[in-house]
Amino acid sequence: MELYDKILLKLDHDLEFVETEIEEILLKAEQGIKMTTVALEQLRDTVIDQEFAEQTTEINFFKKIKPRIYSKLIYYVKLFNIESKRPRSSNKSQAKYLNHQIDKLQVYFNDNLEFYHYYRRGATSLDKQYFVRNNADIRLYPDTFHFFTDKQFSTSHDSTVATILAYDMLIVHLKKEIYRLENNGMDTIDSLNMVLPSKLFWTGSKTDLVELIYALLSSNVINSGASDIKELASIFEKIFNIDLGDYYRTFMEIRARKTNQTKLLDKLKEALIQKIHLMDA
Repeated sequence: MELYDKILLKLDHDLEFVETEIEEILLKAEQGIKMTTVALEQLRDTVIDQEFAEQTTEINFFKKIKPRIYSKLIYYVKLFNIESKRPRSSNKSQAKYLNHQIDKLQVYFNDNLEFYHYYRRGATSLDKQYFVRNNADIRLYPDTFHFFTDKQFSTSHDSTVATILAYDMLIVHLKKEIYRLENNGMDTIDSLNMVLPSKLFWTGSKTDLVELIYALLSSNVINSGASDIKELASIFEKIFNIDLGDYYRTFMEIRARKTNQTKLLDKLKEALIQKIHLMDA
């Protein structure tokens, strides 16, 4: 699994650069498509060259690992298509167009409602049918033909998971754009800076806070992974009245640690477990 992790980490790093440094949305989408295509091909070669040690490993790969990359490819392709057809007219017309695109994305969730609920609630009872190769049950309504045409690298529902994740990210992007259009170009970070100052202060080290922010970013628990480091860092700086400075360089220093690269996360886990034990005593 180490090789899969390297592919994922490199892709996340490359896309982070694209999201923070490229302003033009179509160019950003084009670069995202190129990068995710390369990563997906590398992932496919790895799977074909190396057999899974056990079925649980195969299920984990097709349920969690492959969709993380495939979802980004779907996201950037759809983003390019939506933005390239976006009307260049009034803000009201653009917002109407983007709202219509959100409605179309929501239709996919409704059309795959049974599996959508299965995946969202973290169910596992049908994982062997959904996420094991050559084990598809046509009665479970797969929405892709990939598992027929590319049996070595596809199951009946890994692309469905990827599409759900991609559409989550797209909806977040479109809602941000609608907010900007309806608020005279102001984005969500600008609006945050206009609220009353927070009375909270970060009393740990800046490195600790950067570690926490990158952990949240990497786990895809915020906006299904659609947020970027710049946005998260800005929000945390505002909430905790702190200037993080060059947080990317700080993260490089965290990566360079010889031991214990997750000092804060380990500390948080230990503190929470201790708190639970004390309350249960």
